[in-house]
Amino acid sequence: MQNRLTRPEVPVDMTWNLNDLFTSQAHWEAECAAVDAARAQVSPYQGRLADNAQTLLQCLDSVEALQQRLMRVATYAHLRNAQDGTNPVYQAGMARVATLGAQLNASIAFVDSEILQLPDDLLEQYLAAEPGLAPYRHYLQDLLDLRPHRLSPDAERVLASLGESLAAPYMVYSRSKANDIQFAPFTDARGTVHPNSVNLFESNYEGHSDTSIRRGAWASFSAGLKSYNHTYAATFATEVNKNVVLARLRNYRSTEDFLLQSHKIPHAVYRNILDIIQAELAPHMQRYARLRRRVLGLEKLLYCDIKAPLDPAFNPRMPYDEACTLILDALAVMGPQYCGFARRALTERWVDRADNVGKSSGAFCASPYGVHPYILITWSDTMRNVFTLAHELGHGGHFGLAMQHQRFFNTRPAMPFIEAPSIMNEMLLAQHILGQSQDARMRRSVIMQVLGTYHHNFVTHLLEAELQRRAYAMAEAGKSITASVLNQSKGDILAAFWGDTVEIDDGARMTWMRQPHYYMGLYPYTYSVGLVASTAMAGLVRDEGAPAVQRWLQVLQAGGTRPPLELLQSAGIDMLSPQPIHDAVAYVGQLVDELEQGFPG
Repeated sequence: MQNRLTRPEVPVDMTWNLNDLFTSQAHWEAECAAVDAARAQVSPYQGRLADNAQTLLQCLDSVEALQQRLMRVATYAHLRNAQDGTNPVYQAGMARVATLGAQLNASIAFVDSEILQLPDDLLEQYLAAEPGLAPYRHYLQDLLDLRPHRLSPDAERVLASLGESLAAPYMVYSRSKANDIQFAPFTDARGTVHPNSVNLFESNYEGHSDTSIRRGAWASFSAGLKSYNHTYAATFATEVNKNVVLARLRNYRSTEDFLLQSHKIPHAVYRNILDIIQAELAPHMQRYARLRRRVLGLEKLLYCDIKAPLDPAFNPRMPYDEACTLILDALAVMGPQYCGFARRALTERWVDRADNVGKSSGAFCASPYGVHPYILITWSDTMRNVFTLAHELGHGGHFGLAMQHQRFFNTRPAMPFIEAPSIMNEMLLAQHILGQSQDARMRRSVIMQVLGTYHHNFVTHLLEAELQRRAYAMAEAGKSITASVLNQSKGDILAAFWGDTVEIDDGARMTWMRQPHYYMGLYPYTYSVGLVASTAMAGLVRDEGAPAVQRWLQVLQAGGTRPPLELLQSAGIDMLSPQPIHDAVAYVGQLVDELEQGFPG
């Protein structure tokens, strides 16, 4: 059995270069101390925001500068902890920035409160009199939209100072997943012993062609999750109940309304995403499951079999360098500026791709303002890795463009738009590969990768969103959220979606334990919004070419200056209509149709 590398053993070229953020621990510590001291620069403005427009502008400029600096020190701490969550120095760094963030938020809490006390007409007069306030118009309007739900200045200051405690559920979950949870080695049918971990399971074993390895890893993985079932349920319940209390405290009709406020999206769109996709996609995915069981020759399809390759003999390795070339070729349609940015990300150590003890699972892209994006992935030479890397580059390209064209306050759009640029890159990658080859096996392979993208966003994340919807309804009704309740609810959701095509075992019922998204508001459903939008956008790029690309690039450059549905409308996509949802689900059906033809019974 091969032991996993520790972080110091990882080759440097497989890691990201954090020196672009801070050159040393001492440099970072000095900036933390400087940010802490700089909090005092905002205090002189307290009680004076009604004086004149210039005072308000100076205050907002000071706040923006502070938050930008906080973002940089927080990103550095987050990235180091993500690369090795077992390192106590990195753990301490996370705790330090959490405290610093809470202190800074408490120091500036008066700003929002005082602005909300200004008469509406006075704020408009300020905006008209002082051009420097123009970049803050969107922030100010968002703030005014929250006016009915704001508490007294003292109460807001107390809540701000509790920021570290309110974020504790996510911290506890992340710390436990990175450090405490262990998975026993397992033995395959040939007697070979394999180590297991979250990263190994999700990167190597979950899609393995050998049933004994796949199911052995699943048994080990499920047993490891079970040992934390009650702990993670308590953490989940704490997060849910916290949001229920905050929603009631702020006088929202429901917790969903509270969590959707910042998304700037109608509740009807949220419901359409959850309801239409579950109802219309299930028959297509059940057909895919039946096809998988037949082709794999399995008596029954377990939950751990739904990502098994249908043509394992056609599984060419995808080394990182070859994957980079393929991605850059696929993104060429986006133009030289976008492609040049992607090339830098892939070649200048913006990507951390090693597997090591303590490394965070999954993949993400962090984009500290004024620096450049950083991407985390665990590379295992698979085509799935290629699509995941293209996805994260979509986030990086989006925020890279937004940072070039927008102030810090206006860089990030509301969450429902966040996943569209990333999934768009996956769609372009698929179009590129399919356009290059008519080889039947290659087409089948790519179609399965594209179906993997739709499974990830339209099934995995969407069913997470359905669990959230049920969990918040239960909490609002005064029901307790326990491990047995979550396991039962998740099992019911999976059974309703997959019907009799997939056996839902105890491991499947515990899959809610695998994702951190439950601690990020209503994040899970936004993946489906992004996939619907990117499916439509990829079609527009295919049909229109350069004009559609130009619209898309302008939307990416806009950052957070417009609500998500307005951004998509500018690109040519009407998400107020359910039609793009119907179209995206129908496209999945077409992919399954072609796959069925490629594997005749």
